[in-house]
Amino acid sequence: MAESLSPAAKPTVALGNPAAVGLGAFGLTTIMLQFHNLGWIGLGPVIWLGFIFGGVTQMIAGFQEQKMGNNFGYAAFTGYGAFWISLCAYLLASTSGIKMLALSENDLGFLLFGWTLFTIGLWFASLWVSKVMFLCFTTLMIGFISLDLANWGHAELKPFASWDLIVCALCAWYMMFHIILASLSGRDILPVGKPFA
Repeated sequence: MAESLSPAAKPTVALGNPAAVGLGAFGLTTIMLQFHNLGWIGLGPVIWLGFIFGGVTQMIAGFQEQKMGNNFGYAAFTGYGAFWISLCAYLLASTSGIKMLALSENDLGFLLFGWTLFTIGLWFASLWVSKVMFLCFTTLMIGFISLDLANWGHAELKPFASWDLIVCALCAWYMMFHIILASLSGRDILPVGKPFA
């Protein structure tokens, strides 16, 4: 009886990969924002999806990555979850009529520039993850730089940034489905490529 209660006798429980949810949240909210930037939809879907799925859900995925010992996923998902919450708060505050809460385009450019620097660090780290992750962060970095410049007087770059970030979002979804299909099928149906480093 005592032997059956020993740690070795306990069944192991398979844990889900939090990156599947984090990548899904990142991809969907990124695509929705680009639909807005291209003039296809209003701000409502961006704000509410950004708060809940891009913000809260992505942060939860990041906290779960921390428990898995994945510092890259921990930093990326909690970081970009916080980005979505702060961006949506900015979008709401800018329509409130309270001047101290609203940001000018110049201010928004500097806010995005801070996230550009954060992204550059993770872009470098993605060299050790996979080829698709590196492509995802390359397009994300280019998108942030383009949006920085768009808010600093080069509005013509905004459509380019939108299409670039749609590619970024699709890379995130590709990795999400790579994780899901591999866990269901037991084989690598959607390969992501070995890391460059």
